[in-house]
Amino acid sequence: MILTPPPRLDFDSHAPAFSQAMVHLDRASTKELDRVNFDPLLRELVRLRASQINGCAYCIDMHTKDARAKGESEQRLYTLSAWRETPFFSSRERAALAFTEAVTLLSVDHVPSEKYDEVAAEFSPDEIGALLSLIITINAWNAIGVSTHTWEPGSYQP
Repeated sequence: MILTPPPRLDFDSHAPAFSQAMVHLDRASTKELDRVNFDPLLRELVRLRASQINGCAYCIDMHTKDARAKGESEQRLYTLSAWRETPFFSSRERAALAFTEAVTLLSVDHVPSEKYDEVAAEFSPDEIGALLSLIITINAWNAIGVSTHTWEPGSYQP
């Protein structure tokens, strides 16, 4: 029998104003992504990759399901954690994934100029702003999920 970690804190109940603010942040990020016509599949890959790095089981489950529902291939989902080693991702997707990793792991090397230059070569400044809003938002959701175990992996239904 596999046991999931027990909830530590019902975050939504014990920090309701902040929880609602997170919902608003998520919506604001989505509006920015929509405004620049940011690829829906790439949105999910970014969310999923950050969640993999952060080890947020609930978000990994959620964004894998969402990506599949939007038409993402099983092959790309299976190989996302090793995207550098596969031919399955475009240069634009690679730049977004590298930037996602650099921002998610910013304490390692403070988002080096080369990572920013790579993303700037593929995306407009407005697109980078939308991408950064997405990365910040998913990292915040991951921090809540990992630290509180507030949401049970497997319970999300698209």
